[in-house]
Formats: sequence, C-alpha cells, structure tokens
Amino acid sequence: MFGIGIPELVIILVIILIIFGAGKLPEIGAGLGKGIKNFKKATIEDESETESEKQEKIENKTKENKKDK
Repeated sequence: MFGIGIPELVIILVIILIIFGAGKLPEIGAGLGKGIKNFKKATIEDESETESEKQEKIENKTKENKKDK
C-alpha cells in the first residue's frame, strides 16, 4: 500500500493520540465513518443517475425510431 508497515502505523496512531487525546478519538472515528458513508452514498447515487439517463436515452431513441417508421 504506500510502504506503510505495522511500526509506521503504530507511530502514526501514537501521534494522533497525543494530538487529539483519548476523549476525542471516538468522535473523530465517528466523523470519519460518516464521511466515508456519505461519500459512498454519493457515488452510488451518481452511478444510478447515470444509468437512468442511459435508459432514458435508449427509450427516446426507440420512440423516435417507431415514429419514423
């Protein structure tokens, strides 16, 4: 992954613990989780909008083809 091993992760976690303190860590984790959840939700909604737009274009083309005949 970016050359980060267990020792580096431990050092990063200790630094985060020193900066924010033990009381803030659950709040930070909850905020991060909500952010990731919202990001996933937004990308899924974007994909579904794209799929529905494609479906509408196909339906419009079919209707145009039927009118031409």
